[in-house]
Amino acid sequence: MRAKSDHASGGSAAAASAASPPSEFDSIDPILQLLRFLPYGFLRPPRLRLKLPSSLALPSPMTVFCLVLLTYFAVVSGLVYDVIVEPPGIGSTQDRSTGAVRPVVFLPGRVNGQYIIEGLSSGFMFVLGGVGLILMDLALDRNRARSVRISFASFGISAIVIAYAMSMLFIRIKIPGYLW
Repeated sequence: MRAKSDHASGGSAAAASAASPPSEFDSIDPILQLLRFLPYGFLRPPRLRLKLPSSLALPSPMTVFCLVLLTYFAVVSGLVYDVIVEPPGIGSTQDRSTGAVRPVVFLPGRVNGQYIIEGLSSGFMFVLGGVGLILMDLALDRNRARSVRISFASFGISAIVIAYAMSMLFIRIKIPGYLW
């Protein structure tokens, strides 16, 4: 004789519940259950009727895009590093043969250090590559004229190639013998 859970109706339901992956909320720990439900049993969110001032308007999408792009440039340029460490804007080294002092833009041999100009130029190359990707995306729009799409695609590809080549050059200057 079959067990009760092996019947056609009960067995499939048990198999379906056993086959479903356990949720992060399914726990047999009573303390976890208390911590999950006890604070919310008597707390209710207040009913707020907040209204934005009529003089406050949402910014345009292009304004938001410019702010995001500027923030991206600041982050990849190492602006936080520049503020905290306060490195010099540009370095200098003395030529051994002539004794003349010449400027150095890249801090050689130190991956975790930079001059301010080095960070800004690297950040500009990253932003140039990102703008190139955006231009290539705009070139896919079928509603634009063919000449405009070709212009977007060519400028986008050019920007990505220039950004990649210059970033690789920066890495090779920064870390001699890397990727050779």
